[in-house]
Amino acid sequence: MGANARVNVSVVVVNWNAGAALAACIASLAADDGAEREVVLVDNASTDGSLAAIPRRPWLRVVETGSNLGFAAGANRGAEAARGTTLVFLNPDATVRPGAIACLVATLEASPRAGIAGGGLRAPTGRWQPGWARFAPVRHLVLDTTIGRLPSRWRRVPHEVDWVYGTFMAVQRTVFEQLGGFDQRYFVYGEDADVCYRAARLGVRTIHVPEAEAVHGANVSATHRYGRGREAEVMKGELRFYARRGPAVLHVFRTLAACKFGVKAAMAAAVGRADAASTYARVVGACVRFHS
Repeated sequence: MGANARVNVSVVVVNWNAGAALAACIASLAADDGAEREVVLVDNASTDGSLAAIPRRPWLRVVETGSNLGFAAGANRGAEAARGTTLVFLNPDATVRPGAIACLVATLEASPRAGIAGGGLRAPTGRWQPGWARFAPVRHLVLDTTIGRLPSRWRRVPHEVDWVYGTFMAVQRTVFEQLGGFDQRYFVYGEDADVCYRAARLGVRTIHVPEAEAVHGANVSATHRYGRGREAEVMKGELRFYARRGPAVLHVFRTLAACKFGVKAAMAAAVGRADAASTYARVVGACVRFHS
């Protein structure tokens, strides 16, 4: 695609040491290459050779930030460089299935008052993964669980939700700019819930499109950075989100989350799952030590 060609969709991929997963991600976009579409690859100073392994293509633009800005700031940098009227954010450890981007964008454009859409997610084994969640702290902790999400596994039609995962998310550029992009106070985790919440306050709907599927593999970058502490970092992102909604909301979420994961840690320890118990204990620690 030439520099002056019309661009309707810009796919923004933020990379930091995603290894071979990045090559698979870009390859899936190449296989699903559509007219009037570009890919903006933002590299946060990777040191693993993942950027160098990507062949340059006419529709691929590379933005090198020079340091690890995190996801929110990196995604904003990509959005600034993008030319599309719709921005699609895709994790470097995800691959899109053929037609997924076109389906996601078309459904978003056809949905009244919708400005954000998230796609369906699958593990490499084909197992269903959650792609959306709820704002309310109690409903989030109780219903956004394995049992609470059972009805979502069979739902195939687009539907309105509170927020969608940034793993595979489309945002109308006008909405993204009105919101000022992702809140860069989030380094990683929580920025997707935050942007959907701020959109909802403006009367903008967020929808989930199960048929627009991406395959989401291991969280390579986050695991590389945080190791066994990754789940605790996810909790820290959620705590930041609820802290911005007020001390009362934060107190409810923090208290219930600490209790929930404390019980999970105890149960895991009781059955000899030491690694799981350690992971849950780290999450409890994040709840206890968090300061807004």
